[in-house]
Amino acid sequence: MNMKSWFCVIPLPPCIFSGSFTKMASHIVGYPRMGPKRELKFALESFWDKKSSAEDLQKVAADLRSSIWKQMSDAGIKYIPSNTFSYYDQVLDTTSMLGAVPPRYGWNGGEIGFDTYFSMARGNASVPAMEMTKWFDTNYHFIVPELGPDVNFSYASHKAVDEYKEAKALGVDTVPVLVGPVSYLLLSKPAKGVEKTFSLLSLLPKILPIYKEVISELKAAGASWIQLDEPTLVLDLDSHKLQAFTAAYADLESTLSGLNVLVETYFADLTAEAYSTLISLNGVTAYGFDLVRGTQTIDLVKSNFPKGKYLFAGVVDGRNIWANDLASSLTTLKELEAVVGKDNLVVSTSCSLLHTAVDLVNETKLDDEIKSWLAFAAQKVVEVNALAKALAGQKDEAFFSANAAAQASRKSSPRVTNAAVQKAADALKGSDHRRVTNVSARLDAQQKKLNLPILPTTTIGSFPQTVELRRVRREFKAKKISEDDYIKAIKEEIKKVVDLQEELDIDVLVHGEPERNDMVEYFGEQLSGFAFTVNGWVQSYGSRCVKPPIIYGDVSRPNPMTVFWSSTAQSMTARPMKGMLTGPVTILNWSFVRNDQPRFETCYQIALAIKDEVEDLEKAGINVIQIDEAALREGLPLRKSEHAFYLKWAVHSFRITNCGVQDTTQIHTHMCYSNFNDIIHSIIDMDADVITIENSRSDEKLLSVFREGVKYGAGIGPGVYDIHSPRIPSTEEIADRINKMLAVLETNILWVNPDCGLKTRKYAEVKPALSNMVAAAKLLRTQLASAK
Repeated sequence: MNMKSWFCVIPLPPCIFSGSFTKMASHIVGYPRMGPKRELKFALESFWDKKSSAEDLQKVAADLRSSIWKQMSDAGIKYIPSNTFSYYDQVLDTTSMLGAVPPRYGWNGGEIGFDTYFSMARGNASVPAMEMTKWFDTNYHFIVPELGPDVNFSYASHKAVDEYKEAKALGVDTVPVLVGPVSYLLLSKPAKGVEKTFSLLSLLPKILPIYKEVISELKAAGASWIQLDEPTLVLDLDSHKLQAFTAAYADLESTLSGLNVLVETYFADLTAEAYSTLISLNGVTAYGFDLVRGTQTIDLVKSNFPKGKYLFAGVVDGRNIWANDLASSLTTLKELEAVVGKDNLVVSTSCSLLHTAVDLVNETKLDDEIKSWLAFAAQKVVEVNALAKALAGQKDEAFFSANAAAQASRKSSPRVTNAAVQKAADALKGSDHRRVTNVSARLDAQQKKLNLPILPTTTIGSFPQTVELRRVRREFKAKKISEDDYIKAIKEEIKKVVDLQEELDIDVLVHGEPERNDMVEYFGEQLSGFAFTVNGWVQSYGSRCVKPPIIYGDVSRPNPMTVFWSSTAQSMTARPMKGMLTGPVTILNWSFVRNDQPRFETCYQIALAIKDEVEDLEKAGINVIQIDEAALREGLPLRKSEHAFYLKWAVHSFRITNCGVQDTTQIHTHMCYSNFNDIIHSIIDMDADVITIENSRSDEKLLSVFREGVKYGAGIGPGVYDIHSPRIPSTEEIADRINKMLAVLETNILWVNPDCGLKTRKYAEVKPALSNMVAAAKLLRTQLASAK
């Protein structure tokens, strides 16, 4: 089908959303896209599987957008965002808007369609996807733009304008949101073949004309406000990068004339230099700040805020699910009102609500007391409006009283604290919890026991989660099948996965994790201090959604969690079977974490629980134990001054988990989809025996750190193919990747493995890909042996 635009507006019945009452100064930075029950996820996957049409997908998307706008309008929100919806990622949407499509996708101009868009995101049968990495320090991922001096930018997606018009036709005047031009370039990377020293900011003169076109069209369509997200302003930026903001907005000033322009920042404080740059930008009417994670910015506002400008005060947390302390927030807002003026203060979320669950109303099984402590996206919209009304002298006393009662309940509840856990965590002080023997001696002892070939092959943990497997878990949870039937079904699945790996001749096996829907949720369900939702889904990337556990209290492990399944799998094979655990830092960073104590204290509690599990696995005869720390890099603070403290307790937490095992027990860890080069020394300090790490999708960026002379003595498995794409790599392609690794890594420490777990793939993709991976490893073994 030849569509003009894959974002085209689906006609909806004309209606006027609540506009008959005065709306207070309230703003939402952005809103979740997937829908309360993941409607977009299922529509995307149906479309990708060719089970539904583009029109079907667009209809689901339009219905979701309509529902979101109506919800915010009915709640009384004055500044409602549009263009925060995305079929995959807002940065990829900006790449589409700018026509910055890498040549390998064969795009020949015109409006970008679904084929090109999803090929960039997911790859296709002939070319790989673009790199995907974490969005700042969140668990959301974005598609990294690939730019260079030869990119021919053009206005190639009218999504921002189309969605503004769509909302307007429904009676909602929205604030269109664009990723700001400077942040877009700072979040990009030089394309393959472009010098790494190439200045991405030199492309500003080439992309600003397109921003001008988009802004002009929005003005012509009737927009009175526009939001430009410039989150990179919270990073440690040098004067050259700060000057780029000044230059860009000076260039845009005449185009922005006649509009109210909000520049939005989030996730951290601004430095004094960045703050000064921001409030001096030409053509800007308003400034948005995260005042939850950026509390020091309040001091900057109090000391110097430009007269007549608007302050969008992000006092409602967009990244966690705890109910706002309304009384405390109102006090902060009144202090700010005294500085900026009554008519210039707007109550806002700290960032997009994309990072939180959708609606607490859908949680019918959540404990009533815990539920009273929470606020999901829909509830945060109400909180924002309640604060705006209170600031305007229309305080809802009943709502504020109920909120105060919930805050008091949480502080005094006995279920939050466990004296024994706190005592054990306190006892950790004074030791760095390192294994006694160095890694080289441990690897020798492990090799004698495991007897692995050079370039040993393994996978990261999970195998495809089939429809049948999901049905079994769902029916067991709903008590429609017995525990015996459930165990039988899971054992059969494990046997199938073990047999397949033996058939493929993989060296170190996994049991495939058929008993787990999610690597964090599974453990949280078996640890004390955690609560779980039914529909608390949060987008991670594309159609991938996770359901973060809620850590509300002190954490401990009442019973073994994985020993039965790992022992069962090991009994099915003579080859080493990995025990599969999620590490404490990843459990922490992929959960909604209690905000009433420092994060490191909660992490130490989780580490002690995982330590108990590691030691039980070892006692059960599991000689290889993988403790995934996929999210360790993700939690790194955005400001360099805070890195050392975070890395110290995060790395320490990992070492706590395995400090008591024997030398012959091999400890693996796994990391994925982040830039690891800047923390490589902390990774070494984790003291794992083997690390498997994402590499293929990021153009083997990881290998550059070894080319620069960093010595790594433990086992390491940089991923040889990207599992987030359906594309099947050839044996030759994988062998070529391994050869690049051998150029910078010793043969005796190199492992061969995919980038990440295989749960999102189909067996039709997994079998040939793993077969080619093993064939490549064997080919290289033969070549290495003949070269001796």
